[in-house]
Amino acid sequence: MTSMTFRVDENLKKSFDGLCDQFGLSNSAALNLFMKAVVRERRIPFEIKAETEEDMKQKGWNAFLRMREAALANGAGEMSLEDINGEISAARDGK
Repeated sequence: MTSMTFRVDENLKKSFDGLCDQFGLSNSAALNLFMKAVVRERRIPFEIKAETEEDMKQKGWNAFLRMREAALANGAGEMSLEDINGEISAARDGK
């Protein structure tokens, strides 16, 4: 094994490290994956994309809307939080 040293903008490194964390990779592992693929395929071979914060918010909102529609369809649209928690507790207790 050998090591590489190069300079990179501090903000770029912080952003890259954050994305690598989201992917479950160290920055070293991510760069090794990239370099192996470039050599193997002799091109920039793939795209790794993280969701933006706005994408995640939209998915959460869409999930909320689906749950609300299901609740209304099942007659639970008027339940209070206490009612819902009571139903959950009863289901856990096997009642």
